Amino acid sequence: MKNNLINMMALDIYLSAISENNFNKIYSEIEPNELRLPLMSWDLYSEVNSKKMNESRRFQDIIKIKSLASKFNWQNNMDAIFETEQFEAIIVTDINQKILWVNNGFSDMTGFTKTEALAKTPRFLQGSKTSTASKQRIRKRLKADLPFKDVIINHKKNGTPYKCEVKIFPLHNNGNKTHYIALERQVG
Repeated sequence: MKNNLINMMALDIYLSAISENNFNKIYSEIEPNELRLPLMSWDLYSEVNSKKMNESRRFQDIIKIKSLASKFNWQNNMDAIFETEQFEAIIVTDINQKILWVNNGFSDMTGFTKTEALAKTPRFLQGSKTSTASKQRIRKRLKADLPFKDVIINHKKNGTPYKCEVKIFPLHNNGNKTHYIALERQVG
C-alpha cells in the first residue's frame, strides 16, 4: 500500500508537469486505482480542502455570533453584517470594550490565545507602531454609535506589527448600545 501511494504521488507530480496535450494522449493508459484521490494534483486537492475548511470555520463563527446575539437579544441583523464582509478575526466586546469572545482566526492572526485576550480591551494589540491619529479616529467613531471601517497598525504576540483592517459594528438591545463586534483582517 505504501508503494502504491508513492507511485500515485509520483504519477501525480508527473501529470501536473506535462502539457494538456500530452496528458490527453496518455490518460487512457492510466489504470484506475481505488486509492486515487478525487483530483489529479495534490496542490489542487490541498487548495480545495483548505477552502472548504475556511468556509466551515466561517460558518461556525457565524453560528457562534448568532448564539451570542440570541443570548444578549441584539436587534442587529447578523446576516447583513456577515453577508459580504471578509474577515480573519472576530472580536466581541461589551460596552466597555472588554473582550468577551474571539474566534480561532484571532489567535491565528495575532498569536494570542483566546484565554489571553478575554477581559482585555483590543488596545492590548497596539504597540510602538500604532499611530496616535488612528487610535483617536477609532475612539471618536466608537462614540458616534455607527458602524465604521478603519485601518490600524496592531502588534502580534511576538511584537511583529501588522496592518489590520477593522470593521466595527455597535450592537443594540432595546435601542441601547450593549456590545461591539469587530471583523478584522490583515491587509497590505
